[in-house]
Order: sequence, then structure tokens, then C-alpha cells
Amino acid sequence: MTISANPRLLFAALFLLGACSGNSDDSAPPQANEMKDDPRHERHELMEGVGKAAKPVGKMLKGEVEYDAEVIMASLQTWHDATNTFGDLFPPGSETGMDTEAAPAIWEDRAGFEEALGEFRAATEAAIEAKPATLEEAKPTVGLIFQTCKGCHDNYRIED
Repeated sequence: MTISANPRLLFAALFLLGACSGNSDDSAPPQANEMKDDPRHERHELMEGVGKAAKPVGKMLKGEVEYDAEVIMASLQTWHDATNTFGDLFPPGSETGMDTEAAPAIWEDRAGFEEALGEFRAATEAAIEAKPATLEEAKPTVGLIFQTCKGCHDNYRIED
């Protein structure tokens, strides 16, 4: 039995295959690619990850969910990783735009901002070193981290 293909159907299928096989980054609008490299976008995404890591920890501290040392350690590592790059995401020229929540104080009081980031880093390092195995062990170390977060947000973040 011989199967003959309709040339128009074959051409259409090849055209669609070629159109759909492109690299997604190349086919993204130029603005999307530029936004990925924008420090305002990068710092927003980084802080989204920090906030996401804080949610289960907060629930544990409130007694809403069972204590899980692995989740605590993963959150601590997420926070520590953020401290390694976050300060670099505030270059001159990124003070406004893209609905940034970064307060002008970051650029006006750079030394104070760097000090606040250093306190956050030190608190996460101490908590990682402590390896809290129980809720009672986690409360003081994680509490200190949350205090550093609040201090930085109070001074260097524009609240909605």
C-alpha cells in the first residue's frame, strides 16, 4: 500500500515545526530579555525567593505547622545565598522605575545599608552554624534574622 502525502499539508507541517522549534529566549520580546538583566528585576526576584522561604518558617514559629529542621536549613541557605548578591543589585541609576520598593536611603546612606546587609548575613551564618534541630533552638536564631529583615525594611524599603 502506498501512502501519498498532500504537498500543501506537508509544507504546512514543516512550517509549523520550524516556527515552534525556536529558542524561547530568542523568541521572547526584547523587553523581556532586557528585564531579566535589570538589577531592579533581579533584586525583586531575589526578595520574592527570600519571602517564599520565610513563609514556612513563620508558620513553624507560630505553631501552625510541625517543625521541620530540613525546611529551616533550606530557608537559612536561601537567605544566606541572597546576602551574597543582594547588595550588588543597587547600582546607581536603579533608584526608580519598575515599581521598585527600594528607598532612596539605600543610595543616600550606602554605608548603613551595607551594615544592615552585613547583620543579615551574620545572623544567617550564625543560624546555619547552630543547625537548629528543634523549634526551641530555632526561635532565637531565626528571630534574630527576622529582626534584621524588619530593620532593613523599616529603613531601606518603601512600603505600599
